[in-house]
Amino acid sequence: MTATTERVPESGAVGRLVVGGLVSGAVLAVLVATALTAEEAVPGIALPGPLVEYGLPVLRVLLDLAAVAVVGLSLLPKLLGFDDPDRTEPVMRRARPLAVSFAWAWALLALVVIVFQTAELHPGSIPTPAMIAGYVDTVGAGQGMLFSAACALAYAGIGLLAVRFGEKVPAELRIVIAVFGLLPIPVTGHAVESVWHDPIMVSMELHVIGSAAWTGGLAVIALLVARDRELLARTLPKFSRLATLALVLVSVSGLVNGLATMALTPGVELPGALLTNEYGVLVLAKTALVGLLIPLAAHIRFRLLPPIRRREGTAVAAWAAAEVTVMGLAYGVAVALTTASIT
Repeated sequence: MTATTERVPESGAVGRLVVGGLVSGAVLAVLVATALTAEEAVPGIALPGPLVEYGLPVLRVLLDLAAVAVVGLSLLPKLLGFDDPDRTEPVMRRARPLAVSFAWAWALLALVVIVFQTAELHPGSIPTPAMIAGYVDTVGAGQGMLFSAACALAYAGIGLLAVRFGEKVPAELRIVIAVFGLLPIPVTGHAVESVWHDPIMVSMELHVIGSAAWTGGLAVIALLVARDRELLARTLPKFSRLATLALVLVSVSGLVNGLATMALTPGVELPGALLTNEYGVLVLAKTALVGLLIPLAAHIRFRLLPPIRRREGTAVAAWAAAEVTVMGLAYGVAVALTTASIT
């Protein structure tokens, strides 16, 4: 009898599947959603040019993905554990420099987004330093992006220390700084002026954090851990518990945020607006994508996790790539939601 073993994808192929699916899904979704919700030209009212109209959401979604990568790489040492450094340290020696690189990308993208946001506010004009400074000084979205960039730069500095000194630099510190950098991102979207403003903002913050932990954690495991069956057997069960919590948090908070924002906007009537309003259609699209994630996540947890615990070969990398691609599509729709008209 001839023994057969499942072929494990090469790390390069896994990387292309995961990164390519996440980035291409996010960019494609945000471009399509932006095109479908683009404002029609009105005589006498200047609108941003195509470079700003399409460039800004693409930059925003790339910023989100850079932040997601930083969060996932920051969580990795907690998922791997610290009791077997001979096995985990080679993985972390790859992860720490990657985290620093993505932190630099996050900071740079946040600063470029501020420039594009200024251009959006002043259509037809090339942003000057004075215009950018005025935008940051007076607009909460600009201040939020600047704070996010500062957190990313702080992470890059501490991350360089981690590259040199390893886990002597606490993983918890890197996680906290990464999460702090995520917190201002929801303020760049729609604001609801009501007594429910603060609860909705807290719900949005939780939504962003849950999404980043889920997406970043899964992508990093698929990229750096999936080929080592022993590490995967130790890491995936921990992540599965985190992902289950994130799934519930993201699903509930996302739906509540979207519906509450619409319900509290004057002139918008539910449930009809879900089909007649651009914002409502995007809420439905994002809800459908999150719903599609449920069977993908369930397959990994209930079908693949048992053989992974037994150190058997599985197609976890391919399933993770599929799940991450859907997550990318959801991120693209989410960014489009921040600019879509509610009224």
